[in-house]
Amino acid sequence: MAIKGKKRTAARLGLTSYVFAALVIVSFTLLLLSTRSFIVDIKDFGLSLFSGIRGGIYEAGSLVSRTALSVRELANLRREYAELSSRLARYEQLERTAAEIRQENLRLREQLDFSRSLDYLHIPAELIGRDPDNLFSALVINKGKYSGVENNMAVIAWQNGIQGLVGKVVQAGQFESLVMPVYDAGSFVSSRFSVSRYDGIVEGQGSADIPLRMRFIRKRARDEINYGDLIVTNGTGGVYPGGINIGRVNTIHYQEYEISMEVELESIVDFSRLEYVFVIGEGEQDG
Repeated sequence: MAIKGKKRTAARLGLTSYVFAALVIVSFTLLLLSTRSFIVDIKDFGLSLFSGIRGGIYEAGSLVSRTALSVRELANLRREYAELSSRLARYEQLERTAAEIRQENLRLREQLDFSRSLDYLHIPAELIGRDPDNLFSALVINKGKYSGVENNMAVIAWQNGIQGLVGKVVQAGQFESLVMPVYDAGSFVSSRFSVSRYDGIVEGQGSADIPLRMRFIRKRARDEINYGDLIVTNGTGGVYPGGINIGRVNTIHYQEYEISMEVELESIVDFSRLEYVFVIGEGEQDG
């Protein structure tokens, strides 16, 4: 009986200890929860935690939004750049076209003024091609018999404020004609010095890049010939009217044993830039 009583007493003491410990824990917990500073700390911790999460979400959303906006702006800028580049190219083309038209108008006005100044009948024409398959380096003009062009008519041009000899018509078609240029090897033009008046024959040497040659000049003309002297047609032969400019002296050939002398000429006409010509007819211009 005594042993059983001792066991019951020990059991009560153990239970009492557990109850006491539980009461202490509960009391301490209630004491902490009832303290304002602890509640504030809990709230601050929660606020900080949720603020950080909310800030991260906001930053991530802002980044995505800014990226999408940047992509749209970049696409818009590329489209606007392409449109502006295309517009600029059109403006530049228009400007070039306008400049070309102005230059063309100036050239045509110069040709018109020259046409009005001519004293003899003439037919204006445009150079439209070259015919290298011929026996000579023929030039093709856009006027023919329909416009009054005939074989052996002289052809002149107006360049840089001065008229010059181009050649003569050798084949007149209905609407186009072939012109043998003065530089052709088969071209022979009766000519003279515009100042000293000594006569000679101007011959071509087969190419516009090779100087013309004036032959059969009297040797006594040596002291009166100078570099840069102007050579013109002398009007004989029935093809070329007199006084048409041919070229200027750039080389003088003189040999004591020769019975005559010769000179080389730089053509007045720049055939590489030739565009418009005038076919000379017989008779004088009215008015």
